[in-house]
Formats: sequence, C-alpha cells, structure tokens
Amino acid sequence: MFFWLKALLSGLIIALVSTIARRYPGLGALVASLPLISVFGMIWLWLETKDPTRMEAHVGATFWYVLPSLPMFLLIPLVMRHGVPFWLALGAGCGVTILLYLIMVWLAPKLGIQM
Repeated sequence: MFFWLKALLSGLIIALVSTIARRYPGLGALVASLPLISVFGMIWLWLETKDPTRMEAHVGATFWYVLPSLPMFLLIPLVMRHGVPFWLALGAGCGVTILLYLIMVWLAPKLGIQM
C-alpha cells in the first residue's frame, strides 16, 4: 500500500508541473526545479529505514548525481533555438547526461567521493 501512495504522490507532482507549465512556463519550471522528488525520496527512505547512515549516503550521492544532469537543461534549449526538433534535442540532452553520469561514476572514486 505504501508503494502505491508513493507512486500516486510522485505522479501527481509530474502532472502538476506539466499542467502549470502549459499556462505559466516559468512557474512550471520553478516547480519542476524544486527537489520535490528528492525530498519525497528522502522522506520515503527515512520512513522505511530510519537509518541515518543510509540517508547520509543517499543525500550525498544525490548531490553528486545532480551535477552531471545540469548541462542537459542548457543543451536542450540551446540546440532547439538552432532549429533542432524537440525529440532530437531531448535525446541529445539525455545522451550527454548519461555520458556525464558515466564520467562521474568513473571519476568519483578517484576524487574520494562515495556514490
């Protein structure tokens, strides 16, 4: 039952963002940029484990995984301004993000960062 509650609330956030963004793109972007999914993830993890060590590891790793995802939000609008269709721009943004995630996973241990 808890799984379905988590799925419902998470889905509602996505639906809310897309609904707001249709009328107010800037406000939709603001709501999308809030780390609501991360916060809900932390709440769900805490309620299920109450393990401070696991929470610390989760939150720390989340920070490091956010960094390689940020360029996607610059790349997609940049290439779309140059006439690249949305789906291709989205694919390129996701591809770059995956590449940057792989680099982060490879580089993090060399920098003493635990993921």
